Amino acid sequence: MWDGMLSGMLTGISTTMIPMNIAMVLFGCFMGSLIGMLPGLGPITAVALMIPVTYGLDPSSGMVLLAGVYYGAIFGGSTSSILINAPGEAATVATALDGYPLARQGHPGKALAVAAYASFSGGTISVIMLMIFAPILASVATSFQSADYFALMILGLTAVSAFAGRGGVLKALLMVVLGLMLATVGTDQTSGVQRFTFGSLELLDGIEFLLLAMATFALTEALSIVLKRDESSDSLKPRTIGFKNLKVTKSEFKQIAPTIGRSSLLGFIIGVLPGAGATLGSFMAYGMERNLASPEEQKKFGKGSLRGLAAPEAGNNAASSGSFVPLLCLGIPGSGTTAVMLGALIAYGIEPGPRMLTANPQVFWGLIMSMYLGNVFLLILNLPLIPYFARLLAVPRNFMVPMILFFSLMGVYLVTFNDFDILMMVIFCIAAMALRLMNFPMAPLLLGFILGGLMEDNLRRALLIYNDSFSFMWERPLTLGINLATLLILVFPMIRSFIARRKGGGKPGNEVVVEV
Repeated sequence: MWDGMLSGMLTGISTTMIPMNIAMVLFGCFMGSLIGMLPGLGPITAVALMIPVTYGLDPSSGMVLLAGVYYGAIFGGSTSSILINAPGEAATVATALDGYPLARQGHPGKALAVAAYASFSGGTISVIMLMIFAPILASVATSFQSADYFALMILGLTAVSAFAGRGGVLKALLMVVLGLMLATVGTDQTSGVQRFTFGSLELLDGIEFLLLAMATFALTEALSIVLKRDESSDSLKPRTIGFKNLKVTKSEFKQIAPTIGRSSLLGFIIGVLPGAGATLGSFMAYGMERNLASPEEQKKFGKGSLRGLAAPEAGNNAASSGSFVPLLCLGIPGSGTTAVMLGALIAYGIEPGPRMLTANPQVFWGLIMSMYLGNVFLLILNLPLIPYFARLLAVPRNFMVPMILFFSLMGVYLVTFNDFDILMMVIFCIAAMALRLMNFPMAPLLLGFILGGLMEDNLRRALLIYNDSFSFMWERPLTLGINLATLLILVFPMIRSFIARRKGGGKPGNEVVVEV
C-alpha cells in the first residue's frame, strides 16, 4: 500500500510540477476565485465556463485546470457570503451565518482571513487523506445503499439545532418542514406527475436554489439595512481596513484549530459519499461544532463566532476534495460539479473507475497533487487581496443596498433568463422578511430545501427494496449506526443541560433551557 502511494505521489509531483501544469493550476485558482466571488455563479458554472479552454490541452493539464477552478470557486465563494450576505452557492450558506455578522461588527478582514485559513487547512488535510485512503474509501463508498443515504439525510437535518436560538427549536423545525415542502414543487422525476405547480409551466422544473437563497438572505438583508436604518456601513472608512485587521491572535488560533481539524475530517468523510457534496459537509460541520460548544460559546453562534465561521469553511473545502474519491475511483460524481468534470474526463477518452489508477496514473495522481499546490496558490492569491475585498463594506448604505439588489436579481436572471423567477424571488423575499421579523431562522429552510429531493429519492428506493416496510431503518448495521448517531446528537444537548442543572443544584434561577 505504502509503496504504491509513494510511487503515485512521485508520479503526481512529476506531472504537476512541469511549468505548463503549474500555470494551469494558478490560472484555474484565479478564475475560480473570481467567478466564485460573484453572487449567482458557483463552482458548477465556473467549471462549465472553463471546459472549452481545455479542448486544446492534454488530459493532465486540462483536468488540473478544471480542478483548480473547482476548489478556487469553493474557496472564493465565501467572500460574497461574508461581505454582503449573498451565498450564491449552497455550500457557503452556513458561512454567512457567522461570517456576515462578524464583518458587520467591523472585522471584515479578520472574517475573510479566518475563512482563508480554515479553507486552506481543510483542503490540505483532505488532500493528505485522499492520498492515503482513496482506494480504501472507494470500497467503503460502494457499501452505501439508499437506506444509508436516507439515514444520512436525517442526520443532516438534525443540524437544525445549530441554527436555533434559545427556545427557537420549534421554529427551526417548522422552517425545515417548509423547506421540504418547497422541494416537492415541480415534476416528480419518478412518476412524471406535476406537484404543486398550480398549472404554471414555469414551476414544472421546480424552484431554483439560487432564487431561494438570494431571496431569503441577500434581499432580506438589504431590506433589513433599510428598515433598521443601520449606519454601520457608513461608519466603516476605507483607511480603517488594512493588513493589520487580518491578524488572528494566538488565542484565536488555539480556539479554532480543533474546530478546523474536526470539521475537515467530517467534511472529507461526507464528501466521499456520492451525492452528498460540500453543502452537506458544511452544514453538518457547523451543526457538530455548535453542539460540541459550551453553553456560553453557543450563544455566540450566529452572532460572529470564529468557530461558527471556521467550521463550515473547513468542512466544505474538505468535502470538495473528498468528492474526487467517488469520481476517480468509482466513476460516480460526488456532486454536481464533479458530474461536469466526469463529462470532461469522458471527452478525453478516460474512463474513471478502479482501473484509472493503473491505466491513467498521471491524470489520477496529477489531480491529487495539484490540489495541494492549488491550496497554496489560493492562500497566496487571496490573503493580499483581503483588504481590498473588505473595503466593500466601506461603501455607504445608499450605494450598498442597490448594489446588493442588483447583483442578487441579475445573478438569478442570468442563470434562468426567466422574468417569472424574478417575480417569484420578490414574493419569497416578502414572505422571508415577515418570517425574519418574527425571529424564524432562514438557514433551516434552505437545509430542508437542499436535502428534500435527495431524501425523497432515497426513501423511495429503500421502500421499494424493503417492500414498503420501514424496517430498513434498523436492519442494516450501517443504517442503524447512522440513526443511533442522530439520536445521540438529539439527546446530547439535553444530557448536557441536565448535568448543568445538577451542578447548579436545581435552584431557582439556575434553570437551563433545553435545546435539541
